[in-house]
Amino acid sequence: MTRFFTRERFGRPQFLAGLLLLAFLAQASWLVHSELAHSELSASASPGISEDVRIDAGWMQLHGARIAGAPFPDIPLGLPLEFSQSDGYDTEHSPLLFLVTAAPLLASPQPPFSPESSPHWRWLPRLPFLACGLLLGASLWYVARRLCGNTGGFIALTLYCFSPSMIQASAVWHTEPEILAAWGSFGAIFTAIAVAHTLYAPREVILWNARRIVLLGVSLAIAVGSQFSMIIVVPLALAFMLYLAPIRRGAALTIWIAATLLALILLFATYFFHLQAFSGSMRHASFWGATWRSFTVRGVYIQVTREILRACPALALLLPVAVISYILWRRTRYFGNTAPGLIALLFIALGMAHPHVAGAGFLLASVPFILIFVSGVLADLMETSFRPLVTASVGGLLAAYILWCLLAIAQVPQG
Repeated sequence: MTRFFTRERFGRPQFLAGLLLLAFLAQASWLVHSELAHSELSASASPGISEDVRIDAGWMQLHGARIAGAPFPDIPLGLPLEFSQSDGYDTEHSPLLFLVTAAPLLASPQPPFSPESSPHWRWLPRLPFLACGLLLGASLWYVARRLCGNTGGFIALTLYCFSPSMIQASAVWHTEPEILAAWGSFGAIFTAIAVAHTLYAPREVILWNARRIVLLGVSLAIAVGSQFSMIIVVPLALAFMLYLAPIRRGAALTIWIAATLLALILLFATYFFHLQAFSGSMRHASFWGATWRSFTVRGVYIQVTREILRACPALALLLPVAVISYILWRRTRYFGNTAPGLIALLFIALGMAHPHVAGAGFLLASVPFILIFVSGVLADLMETSFRPLVTASVGGLLAAYILWCLLAIAQVPQG
């Protein structure tokens, strides 16, 4: 036990990172409060339509009635636009989102749709997504710190913890819960990279990587289960493993197959092992659904740029600096910067190619990779003779960014 609680694991950097994550949680919680506050004054207040559907479908599956979205029951007014369906089957999601939304309601002593108890139970469906936002932030800090040191880690985490889009997605504030797909895809990519780096250890490959295989399988299941088109991370994980371990490709392939099979089992588990529902859902699932016509429309580029800058307004200055530095300065062109940059570009392209619900998921998932790329290049710039100037500029920009975000959060109206 004393070996676990060491200064390396629980030191000053971890304490400061924890404070930033608490600030993130406070902002997301304020958004939830601002949206749900009017329910305390009006007993008839109810969740949004899409959240209502997720709660209803997930609650029915948890009580053995039917598998969520495989297929949906007949709804008189139809499904909201956030749900794409074919023959009643949800083409974008497995039951994972429905189960995650409804599961906390099992702790409620009142029926989940009781108007009298709505001020109490309406917080519960948001708790898993608040937790996902925190876990994604912690994962981002851990990866960025390993790749570019404490400086890069804190830059990336600060940009994340005051990112309007990440706060909104974690609070599920007038948006869909794409935060689950973002966390799963981020975990899958960097767990695959971590597994590949351990293949050179002189220990038994498969047994030594057992925990990482489980983590990779869980990450893949979360990513694909929350958005079918995120299946792209499965071959991406294999590509990184084969690239980083060229002399251990047999072991890398074996580990990837084991993790993929585990992810398939976990995905099957979200259907409560109902083979008919699972097979029907897989037949109707949209694992691709991209259209390249979007790349010929100028308005798509403008909209995607707006979404990226809305996710993190500080990128309006930091991203051009990082890209120019990466192009002109050879020192920044190493794997720790290149890999997240390429993944971010790929996800942005897939976001443009998916004009419907999946596009928003890809764009949100690209943000953590952009933040790691930017923080890595900035950390490199801070190691040059221009360190005082770069540090002062970045510090001033981050301070202004934090102040702007807090003022914007404070002005959010209730209801």
